Amino acid sequence: MATRLFEDKDHAAFYKKYRISLQENLRAVILEFLEKKVKCFQLGVDVGCGSGQNTLLLAKYFEKVVGTDVSEAQIEEAKQAAHPLNVSYLACPAEELPFEDNSVDLITAFSAVHWFDIHRFIKEMDRILKPSGCFVLCSNTLDMQWHYGDQSEKLTEIFKEVQAQLLPYTHERVKYVSDDYKTIFDALPFQDKERMTDIVDKVPKSVSELLGYLQSFSMYHCLLKAQPEAAKSLIQNTEQRILETMGVSSPETMLEIWTRQVCILGSKSCKK
Repeated sequence: MATRLFEDKDHAAFYKKYRISLQENLRAVILEFLEKKVKCFQLGVDVGCGSGQNTLLLAKYFEKVVGTDVSEAQIEEAKQAAHPLNVSYLACPAEELPFEDNSVDLITAFSAVHWFDIHRFIKEMDRILKPSGCFVLCSNTLDMQWHYGDQSEKLTEIFKEVQAQLLPYTHERVKYVSDDYKTIFDALPFQDKERMTDIVDKVPKSVSELLGYLQSFSMYHCLLKAQPEAAKSLIQNTEQRILETMGVSSPETMLEIWTRQVCILGSKSCKK
């Protein structure tokens, strides 16, 4: 069964506002793949689309783009945001996609596939992709650095301490992220596939945006449900430590998040 951790309205709103969308280097990898591998651009499907930030990347290339997510709240956030006429959204499980056999040209899943029932989703991919259909499955990893002047090492240590405090609330499916999607890669029944694990992007964020990003994490959301005061205290203390380390007083001060990403690219054209 797929895991459902992003479904209430407050979390969906945080997700929409603060999650990191596709950045320059990962975007370049995906666009190069589209140009080289995708043979037809009729239908692209973004599975686990959340509030739709990354679904829009496909709009320029495909006649029709559909973003799907199991969360009604996430889909409502996506529908309310501005989007081109060729993009639509619908709520459904990743393992039961309402598309005909051999009808989809590209399937994408951004920071989502590890929450799915992996084997059922792969069967569904195999069913709906055209014989030449392609897929892009990628995610931010657990490796993240916070950079600001000569305080980057100390700031990154703060992040690692926050990670440690959230560890008891981390879902077991995060293991797929911890192994850089190797388990998912090995499960794909296609010969035409590759896994990239060294894509790094540098994302400018204010301190307040960084804290919002932390609060969009599934493990933080679990802590918030279990111990609301502890969760709020964690964010307040983290903000204070960041500002003191940076030597600034304004939470609107900018820093950089350096995030490493993993990406699986491939096509259905060759099966084992």
